[in-house]
Amino acid sequence: MSLKTQVESGIKDAMRAKDQDTLRALRAIKSLILLEETKGGASGELTADDELKLLTKAAKQRRESADIYKTQNRPDLLEKEQAELAIIEQFLPKQLTEDEVKAKLQEIITRVGASSPADMGKVMGVATKELAGQADGRVVSTLVKSLLA
Repeated sequence: MSLKTQVESGIKDAMRAKDQDTLRALRAIKSLILLEETKGGASGELTADDELKLLTKAAKQRRESADIYKTQNRPDLLEKEQAELAIIEQFLPKQLTEDEVKAKLQEIITRVGASSPADMGKVMGVATKELAGQADGRVVSTLVKSLLA
């Protein structure tokens, strides 16, 4: 079942349950999907990679907004962002723990043959492809720096 179908089904269920937070988050995802499908040069269908990128981007936006609302002491808006983030994360693959990411990075470093911080580009290229959607890019970058130092 495609992401679009899952989201549309979820929207119907949220409307029946009168769950405004879920409905708002699912409509935001559907909007992103429709925009991506209709933008210039698009084929009209999204690949699984495209869907993953959209969801990751939406989750990142919610996290950043939540951080801003937290620093500005806006608990009402913070709560909405966190609720939407929880809904979006249901569609994302399971996030790896820091130890799991570190283990995968060790494996990638050995496979690529990296030995110094100068090889960070090689490692990050492979790591971002293999860990897409499973780990935050900032965490991966920080861990790669520490492992190659």
